[in-house]
Amino acid sequence: MFAVIKTGGKQYTVAADKEITVMALPGEAGAQVVFDEVLALFDGEASTIGAPHVAGASVTAEIVKQARGPKVIAFKKRRRKNSKRKRGHRQDLTIVKITGVLTAA
Repeated sequence: MFAVIKTGGKQYTVAADKEITVMALPGEAGAQVVFDEVLALFDGEASTIGAPHVAGASVTAEIVKQARGPKVIAFKKRRRKNSKRKRGHRQDLTIVKITGVLTAA
């Protein structure tokens, strides 16, 4: 069984014992997280598509660690104007391990 969830403005395909990297979530390592925005459930031949969410379905996960993404450099240069700007950015991320997919029935 696997599900499609939405968190941090992105959609993820999740299944039990799978680790995913999502946008920063509050909590320390070992804390439990519940994702209620389940967009679809797939169980063998049966599939349930939400409109917009599957009623009563949720996905539970455990926070593995809080991390940061790779450094991204934003460099802007305006030619012939002696103007340039360099900025760096690292996104805060959370690595979670899916513990279970719960259905309404």
